[in-house]
Amino acid sequence: MAIGVIIGRTAEFFDFFVFAIACVLVFPVRLFPFVDALTGTLYSFAVLALAFVARPFGSAFFLWVDRTYGRAAKLTAALFLLGTSTVAIGLIPTYETLGPAAIIILCVLRIGQGFALGGAWDGLASLLSLSAPEHKRGWYAMIPQLGAPIALVVAAGLFVYLTLGMSAVDFYDWGWRYPFFVAFSINVVALFARLRIVATPDYEEMFANNELQPTSLRSTLRAEGRSIVVGIFTPLASFAMLHMLTVFPLGYVFLFTENSPAGFLTTLVIGALVGLGATALSGRLSDTIGRRKLLTGATIGIAAFAIVGPILLGFGGVGQTIYVILGFILLGLSFGQASGAVAASFGKGYRYTASAVTSDLAWVAGAGLAPFAALFLTASLGLWAAGAYLLSGAICTLIALRVNRLTGNMGRA
Repeated sequence: MAIGVIIGRTAEFFDFFVFAIACVLVFPVRLFPFVDALTGTLYSFAVLALAFVARPFGSAFFLWVDRTYGRAAKLTAALFLLGTSTVAIGLIPTYETLGPAAIIILCVLRIGQGFALGGAWDGLASLLSLSAPEHKRGWYAMIPQLGAPIALVVAAGLFVYLTLGMSAVDFYDWGWRYPFFVAFSINVVALFARLRIVATPDYEEMFANNELQPTSLRSTLRAEGRSIVVGIFTPLASFAMLHMLTVFPLGYVFLFTENSPAGFLTTLVIGALVGLGATALSGRLSDTIGRRKLLTGATIGIAAFAIVGPILLGFGGVGQTIYVILGFILLGLSFGQASGAVAASFGKGYRYTASAVTSDLAWVAGAGLAPFAALFLTASLGLWAAGAYLLSGAICTLIALRVNRLTGNMGRA
């Protein structure tokens, strides 16, 4: 089951990273050539945010599909929509060919990706955590989070290969489209891997025994509304940090420095490998010192990073490398347990739906607008303002962790 969970999460994050990298390297040139590079990148980041806004609506719709037709039907429909939207993005004509209609198509397909991601929630992460021995809950909660750094390694590495292995003309003509076709292939593999798990009688019985069944949004909000609100802010620092380490600095390096995008993408690959190790370490530390202590310490580290990070990023090559490596260590320690902390806040009867809704809303609040806001603040006020934006997310998470401590919610798993 663990392998199926990792494959599924890797596919989801790979789709995101491919689109995010294209927002910096491709879309400003091919879809927004009528504005300057900074404005084109901001427009691209605005399109990036559309998926996060659409995701909660997708969750609501596909939870209904789950209750009515079953989990296998929901996953098949959601991942088919996700794969179709993703591969279609790779086929979009340029602005020179189609004009404003090309931008409209991109927005529609991005919304389709987000809507589909809302249905990609399969409950396997929660089932994995609930099935774990008491002293290994942190380790098993960490496993699904490994998908993010793995996906970044593959996505960034693929773009490095393409940008260095072909001319700029070929890359902007057709080379940039290739990662979207790869994403479609990965989604197909992820679909079959997950269906092999959730569509079997044994696992249906395990879902039922652990009370991981879809419930209506109305009853879930009535029973778990307060925990959902707190849960939205619990992973805020981690989710914002993910974008402040990947999408935003890539845009900053591309627009405001002389460093090559391929060079910084290579640094991101190294950072993601470090983050992979830090994520795994978070499982051990969580089981040793406790999830709340680990998240509190990591979030305090993110708050300090929000102050120091902009200075490092502004130093150039060496500073940027330290920025990425240090940032991914903190991200791995916090991100590795952030989703587990959310799931642990809910009672079993509502955990399936409440976890999906809370995760969607947390991504909207913590990550959806993070690249746009950070780049806009940097262009308007300087790098320190982007750091202040991240700091605000860390403060929100610390408050949420404090509330969880007072209520004892994180101990309900």
